[in-house]
Amino acid sequence: MKRNIVDASQLELTDKVVTIKRVTKVVKGGRNMKFTALVVVGDNNGHVGVGLGKSTEIPDAIRKGKEDATKNLITVPLDENNSITHDFVGKFGSAEVLLKKSPEGTGIIAGGPARSVCELAGIRNIRTKSLGSNNKQNVVYATINGLAQLKTPEEVAAKRGKSVAEVTA
Repeated sequence: MKRNIVDASQLELTDKVVTIKRVTKVVKGGRNMKFTALVVVGDNNGHVGVGLGKSTEIPDAIRKGKEDATKNLITVPLDENNSITHDFVGKFGSAEVLLKKSPEGTGIIAGGPARSVCELAGIRNIRTKSLGSNNKQNVVYATINGLAQLKTPEEVAAKRGKSVAEVTA
């Protein structure tokens, strides 16, 4: 998964907890209870990240998840409609998320986990469809993977040695 890491110190980040799970480890003396929190952070302006925090207390797990997410921020290229630059399918494990570019006024048409990522990335018009696994963690990571691999028309034109007009036509 390609990561274009961003310095989080200058960004005003908001966070959203996608899921909290209680996990149990059976040991000789009984059961050890812990919590895992899947947290998405973003600045609503093209930067988004996801992190997983684990702890014996829920607030500690959320804090750790937020710290992990700020370390893994990516930049999402947006077009003039605050949508993505092209259609793409993000994959992670058996989860696949179809990301479709949409015109102005569409809004965010997405399921819960993918919606959290799109909202915090600053995307205002997008259609998504979760294909394959519906595991929330894998769907979030598949969405992040898809957004991380998007390219701007300028990048594609430079790579092909053409003008932007030739690529977008």
